[in-house]
Amino acid sequence: MSNTLVLIDCNPQDSTGEQLESMLASAGVGDQLRREIFVDPGHVGLDRDNQSSLIFLLLLPVHAESGGALIQSIKKEQPDVPIIVVVDELGPVDTLELLRKGASDLITPPLKVSDTLPRVWRLLEQLERRTSTIRNLMERVGLKSLVGQSPNFLAEIKKIPLIARCDSRVLICGETGTGKEMCARAVHYLSPRKSRPFVPVNCGAIPTELVENELFGHDRGAFTGANSSKPGLIQEAEGGTLFLDEIDSLPPMSQVKLLRFLQEKEYRRLGSSKVRQADVRVLAASNAPLEVALRSGRIRQDLYYRLNVLSITLPPLRERRADIATLAQHFVSKFADRLIRISPQARQKLTFYDWPGNVRELEHAIERAVMFCETSTIEQADIVLPATETRQQEETFQEAKARVVEQFEKEYIQNLLLSHQGNISKAAQAANKNRRAFWELIRKHQMDVRVFKPGRGSSRMNTDQDISSR
Repeated sequence: MSNTLVLIDCNPQDSTGEQLESMLASAGVGDQLRREIFVDPGHVGLDRDNQSSLIFLLLLPVHAESGGALIQSIKKEQPDVPIIVVVDELGPVDTLELLRKGASDLITPPLKVSDTLPRVWRLLEQLERRTSTIRNLMERVGLKSLVGQSPNFLAEIKKIPLIARCDSRVLICGETGTGKEMCARAVHYLSPRKSRPFVPVNCGAIPTELVENELFGHDRGAFTGANSSKPGLIQEAEGGTLFLDEIDSLPPMSQVKLLRFLQEKEYRRLGSSKVRQADVRVLAASNAPLEVALRSGRIRQDLYYRLNVLSITLPPLRERRADIATLAQHFVSKFADRLIRISPQARQKLTFYDWPGNVRELEHAIERAVMFCETSTIEQADIVLPATETRQQEETFQEAKARVVEQFEKEYIQNLLLSHQGNISKAAQAANKNRRAFWELIRKHQMDVRVFKPGRGSSRMNTDQDISSR
């Protein structure tokens, strides 16, 4: 953010604008002031690329209702910038309306140096503290590594500061390597719990028989070899945040006990009759579509709804290809001890790859390239990728069309089966296709219909037998 102060003067015939401009100049910030005159207050527009530190909005004698609409239009362009409104004396209702619309402060003429400047300094200091705090926290938790400008990526990342303010549970979804734990850390360190522990747990890495012991702990004598009591991860996270990654890997019984903890904030150690309380915020993540896990029975429906209060869904790298070159250069700067650039051919190779491992895989690929690069430029040959996963760099029109059609077919059929709980007849009817033709599409894409049916995840029915019976 720049240090530019913007004076939006909707009443240039009044001398208040000039008076305020002179006052700020005498305070030493005149060279940072940009005055913009808008005779028609209904058509005020600001340059999005020229962000402001503080806006003075001269409304006098604009009515509070039109002034509120004007404030809202400014906030759409620059939502975080403080706005000081200079307006003729208003009643309590109109004053409250302007504050509700987004005004940070209201000043009534005639302007006095002893009254106006302290308000300006206070807002600028608050803004600087907030900007500095957020910047330091972003560096601390690694948010600087969440690089990208793709709209679908930014839409999710912008949720983080808002989600961090509250204490609700959060479900973070995304393929492996998209940065789910990094988002969880950001939510924690931007929250009021930032001074307390952040405890990450990979549920898929804990043996089934040890899950409850790891989460809840045990008392001495709870089982053979338990010579002393041991606190669980929930107790370690007291006052802080517990991050449960791969939540769909939890065994059913552990899901039941976790559900009770989420509902009551209570738990018991193994071998203990004592009920313990814990003040812990729970964040959960999965790299698989949880809607499918619900259909297959791998995750309880009530647990899913308990966890999915707020959500963040990180897009895969193949859906934000415009960010690949930027991310690659970011990782080059991270791993290289000298200035290295990426050649256009190498960037093209990176862009055409589908990155099943997403950002983590890209990071490893760039680390290898930097290690073996002997010049100041990473060339195409320095980028080592699995041949089976590399898309042809010069596809013909027909090849590109076939690839896109195949991807569309697969996603379309999956969505239909999910909507109709695996009922092929209803899904075919919704697609306006013959049932047999629809089934052939399912076979073509090698889909197991059972995973879309409620409670059918444990079925062992042979797919080929199922097909032949139809």
